Amino acid sequence: MRKKLYIYLLIAFTALSQILSSCNSCKKQDVDLSEDLVVPDSVVNYTPPQVGKAVTEQMMQNISSPVETAALIKGLKIPFNKNFLANTKHAENFNTNFEKAFALGLYGCDLGYLNMYEKTSFVVDYISVIKRLADDIQVGQFFDFSTLKRLATNNENLDSLILISQQSFNRIDTYLAETNRSMLSAVIVAGVWVEGAYLSSRVAQISTHPRIRETIGEQKTILNFLLALLKVYERDPSMAKLINDIEPVKQLYEKVRITYEVGEPEMVEENGVVTFKQTDKQIIEMDDELYKQLIDGIQQLRSKLLKQ
Repeated sequence: MRKKLYIYLLIAFTALSQILSSCNSCKKQDVDLSEDLVVPDSVVNYTPPQVGKAVTEQMMQNISSPVETAALIKGLKIPFNKNFLANTKHAENFNTNFEKAFALGLYGCDLGYLNMYEKTSFVVDYISVIKRLADDIQVGQFFDFSTLKRLATNNENLDSLILISQQSFNRIDTYLAETNRSMLSAVIVAGVWVEGAYLSSRVAQISTHPRIRETIGEQKTILNFLLALLKVYERDPSMAKLINDIEPVKQLYEKVRITYEVGEPEMVEENGVVTFKQTDKQIIEMDDELYKQLIDGIQQLRSKLLKQ
């Protein structure tokens, strides 16, 4: 867990450095402007700073991994439940590129859940929705949909299906950054987080396993860094609204207390190789009432953003 904390700090530091660099660039431009040049506010185009690929990639892989969330749920012997997933019919409710990017992340998370449980009979439907959303925001060329559909009908190729799906999202992130649309990458990450947190919240309603309670609680740290990323673009009206929608959940998480207890490293042998294992402990403190409020808050947020 401390390793993940270091990753969080690295992400925050990188994002902050890029934001400051962008601000410094703006200041330099102000110095170069002539005093006689007056530009009306109505014609000033706001260009949001571009967050580097490393930031969103680390955020996606280490904070909001759909496969990681699904693996946790399956590892706790929780049966597959199609009702946990977003109905593909709701995809028609997303109209703008911003909304479609969010939906792309949301349905991408559901695809990870389906892949983990090897529910190939549902996968094709979700792949089709993802294709339509990806095409609409001009990133569909990074999905090999014919291969994905073929692999989805063969459980033996599950690992390949997961790998190709992840590679496709990584290529999308790179392309959006190269075309100065990295804000959409951040929105995709937000979609993944919302759906991943929602899946965990549904499991929390039927399981008393302490790992699920811990997963719900540790979203506090994850959400703080996600919001730091989103706030880079808060001057965009759609992003400002998304941040505002998330705010009630953030306020609930402010009541959660997370501390870390440093442990002594243990020497273990794996496959004939001696390594050291960290024994640091994460302590999450929240009472049952707050736990229930967090579950309800996450589900209300997801329902609102899914436009049910």
